[in-house]
Amino acid sequence: MALSRIWSAFILIAIAVAGYKCFFAGDNTIFTRMVTGKADDSYETVYYVMSGQPESSREVFSEHIGSYGYVAADSTNPATVILTNNLSSDSARILQSAYPSAKIYTYSGIQGKLSKKADGIIETCKTAVTICIGLIGIMALFMGLMAIAERAGGISLLSRIIGPFFTKLFPEVPKGHPAIGHMMMNFSANLLGLDNAATPFGLKAMESLQELNPKKDTASNAQIMFLCLHASGLTLIPVSIIAVRSAMKAANPTDIFVPCMIATFVATMAAMFIVSFRQKINIFQPIILAWIGGLSAIIAMLVVYLKSLSTDGVQTFSAILSNGLILTIFLLIILGALYKKINVFDAFVEGAKGGFETAVRIIPYLVGMLVAISMLRTSGTFDVVINGMKAMFSALGTDTRFVDGLPTALIKPMSGSGARGMMIDTMKTFGTDSFAGRLSCILQGSSDTTFYVIAVYFGSVSIKNTRYAIGSMLLADLVGIITAIILCYMFFGASL
Repeated sequence: MALSRIWSAFILIAIAVAGYKCFFAGDNTIFTRMVTGKADDSYETVYYVMSGQPESSREVFSEHIGSYGYVAADSTNPATVILTNNLSSDSARILQSAYPSAKIYTYSGIQGKLSKKADGIIETCKTAVTICIGLIGIMALFMGLMAIAERAGGISLLSRIIGPFFTKLFPEVPKGHPAIGHMMMNFSANLLGLDNAATPFGLKAMESLQELNPKKDTASNAQIMFLCLHASGLTLIPVSIIAVRSAMKAANPTDIFVPCMIATFVATMAAMFIVSFRQKINIFQPIILAWIGGLSAIIAMLVVYLKSLSTDGVQTFSAILSNGLILTIFLLIILGALYKKINVFDAFVEGAKGGFETAVRIIPYLVGMLVAISMLRTSGTFDVVINGMKAMFSALGTDTRFVDGLPTALIKPMSGSGARGMMIDTMKTFGTDSFAGRLSCILQGSSDTTFYVIAVYFGSVSIKNTRYAIGSMLLADLVGIITAIILCYMFFGASL
């Protein structure tokens, strides 16, 4: 229902804004752009001169606005726009006298005038199908390998390894209760990116926990802890994100692997601490400290090492580590399957069929979401919201590139498919390897769909009073979003 309302609202708002622009603002081409427009239509060139120094270097700023059709003025093309960091400065007044018909903006103020062109409805439909076709091969590969891991007992092994840690977080659940096994299977499936397997295990875990719940219409402590950890989205391999980036021809589809892993780990730790504080669970138990301390130490050492590298060094190391980890996981899966004497190829083919079906099944959802988002962009609605946020952050003296990636994070708690569509639209609009494109991918991988999880999991056991579950999940989501933005600047800060 949430997705239906979001989708309907997108379309209604876009048409209303377009109608206003057409009939009251005199934009006679807006309906044409919304239906048949193309993002690769050439921008109307705007010539500018600069006065003073922008927040970033002049070269970086020029490259940034150049992607919006802004070109430095020369002797044959006089400036129509003057950019300055102080409207009342002497140099700005001199430039204004030299170009009396030019409009003058501050470096922060011009952010509100920048907008990316987007495909209309027709081109967007074609793009959605093309993306899904590109997904088929990647999804089939990963789903096939994950099916091998499942048959070889990889999920069960992870459950046994993680079990002692999680039992301390659920003191109300008796040792050896089936709920522990179901929760471990859910977490393990999520860790391996097996979404189709994770949901049934999760629903079974909620049913098992409901048997221990004395108040059947109110969420128990164990159920809240389970769902908050589940919604934090801890995933070892962001399969679908890598697949989308590959389908959209990213230079290195796996370069977001390490940032995603760190962001989702931080979000999971935040969820655990928030709920533990509310439930008065002692975090300083030896097993909990050992797990948290060990994982945190690894992440901290990774971050410290990355901070010692140059921007190019960070991206190179990230690519080596990301691809190396993926190949290592694949190697362990195959070796484990051979040790268990699994029919490896049959298991792969069976799982790969699921990848093919998944890629084809999302076509109508992706078409629907991308069309709605396209209408928002081509109508100018998106520009108003995003540029307003850019202007606000510019006034605070901060870099504004992250704002273009935020829509993915804002929609993710309400709709997974909506956020996926927003992520793809961001990469399509700004470029797969752009700062905003990469940030949207990290944001997509840093959390789960909070309201969807609440509705499905609590609804499956008829719980009406969710207590503090929603607030805890959203707070953990916020931690994940902030972490994702910081990591994107750390890994890709020099990219524009």
